[in-house]
Amino acid sequence: MLNVSRALATLVALVIAGPALAQGKPLAPPASDAMPPVELTISMADGKPVCEPAELRLPADTNVALSIVSHADAPVTITAPGQFENGLVLHADGDLVHVASEKGYTVKQNGKGTLRLRTLKAGQEEYACTSTRNADAPFKGKLVLSPPAQ
Repeated sequence: MLNVSRALATLVALVIAGPALAQGKPLAPPASDAMPPVELTISMADGKPVCEPAELRLPADTNVALSIVSHADAPVTITAPGQFENGLVLHADGDLVHVASEKGYTVKQNGKGTLRLRTLKAGQEEYACTSTRNADAPFKGKLVLSPPAQ
């Protein structure tokens, strides 16, 4: 019975520690303790996805709660260079599925969810929203990462 208890305790510890071990090196503390909520909305226009805001402004090197709401009648994948790697994603819930390449998240048709992540360092990157129907014509927006207010 004692061996079973030990085995169960080890299993529980591995399940809890598993995500942290899989991500490798832990993140340094964020540049700010605030976790600002930001909303990204997806719609369709002429059969192609449109993401709003087109200029997505987030604080750099900060934990952010990105609320994603899709009104699209097809799954849409959101991508941004380096931003959705496992080491930067803190938590995802709802109708969000991590793309196997770690380059983005797919939002289910008319889905919604919250993505908590650590943003990259200050700078600008292009982000895209791509429908499975129109992979050759993604919506392209600008991801602006500004130093957080201290």
